[in-house]
Amino acid sequence: MSSHPLTIVSGAQIAALMPSLRADILSLVETTYLQHDAGLTNNPDSYFLRFADRQADRIIALPAAIAGDSPVSGIKWIASYPGNIERNLQRASAVLLLNDYETGYPVACLEASQISAARTAASAVIAARALSAGRRPAMTIAFVGAGVIARAIFDFFMADGWTFGQVNVFDLDAASAAELCRHAQAQGSHNAQAAQDLESAIDGAGIVVFATNAGQPYVTGDSVFAPGQIVLNVSLRDIGPDIIWRSFNIFDDVEHCMKANTSPHLTEQKYGDRSFVNGTLADVLNHPEQVDRSRPLIFSPFGLGVLDIAVGKLFVERCLETGRHTCIPDFIPDTRRWAPAAG
Repeated sequence: MSSHPLTIVSGAQIAALMPSLRADILSLVETTYLQHDAGLTNNPDSYFLRFADRQADRIIALPAAIAGDSPVSGIKWIASYPGNIERNLQRASAVLLLNDYETGYPVACLEASQISAARTAASAVIAARALSAGRRPAMTIAFVGAGVIARAIFDFFMADGWTFGQVNVFDLDAASAAELCRHAQAQGSHNAQAAQDLESAIDGAGIVVFATNAGQPYVTGDSVFAPGQIVLNVSLRDIGPDIIWRSFNIFDDVEHCMKANTSPHLTEQKYGDRSFVNGTLADVLNHPEQVDRSRPLIFSPFGLGVLDIAVGKLFVERCLETGRHTCIPDFIPDTRRWAPAAG
């Protein structure tokens, strides 16, 4: 018999490796963006499973593949249940399945909520670095939304060598804001404080991070963001169309962002064209001189499955090197189409 093994990587194993791999993940995510821009990836639309009796909940499938010298394919299956937060459960849970690029057989299954948070955080930090032209002064950063994604983004900023003179946190849940402040203080950002309202949180901040569960825009007005202020629109639905229209906008992938009533999608619907689109993160990485800092700088990442499978592959490789994994040697007990005839 010719059995086929499956490598299992648990969330505990990923958590143990994560601190040592953040710098590698930042480099890998940037490389993957450039591969995507060069046409070396296959990243179909995400597929949403919704429920008639649970309007806020959804499970999303993100299939993807990366070609090149070390090809990989796979799919992330991620559930988003905002009501979990009320029970002190994390909103998102996920698994990632990687397939052999040549045969299609599954080769690894990973707990993926941490992978998803890590690739999201790395994307945000890379965008901030690119939009700030590599400068990392001790500016103020504001977090709107103080959940798992905000914490991951903060950790990746630290791994990338940023320092902040002040960390402002605003969340409708005061306890969540206090937890993120404590986390930032434990990492050396002693001037972390919970803001009383949205306006005071973002006023004067060099970088504003939106990481909420908002379903529709609530940030409106003519002068909410200042010229050159970097806005990481991670949760995608906080900012009103009029603000998007007047800003310098970059995306991870334009077509992916123009759906599901994201802020950019609503802007396209309202104004009837995409003249507000200024390019992708890969464009900025390749041509940083094209950034217009006379306007607010908004990065809207819909989230690309190619990032998940790239980061997942990295964890599988490290787990195999360190022995931090579980192997099911006969997950597929016999890969032969026909067994040889007896005798």
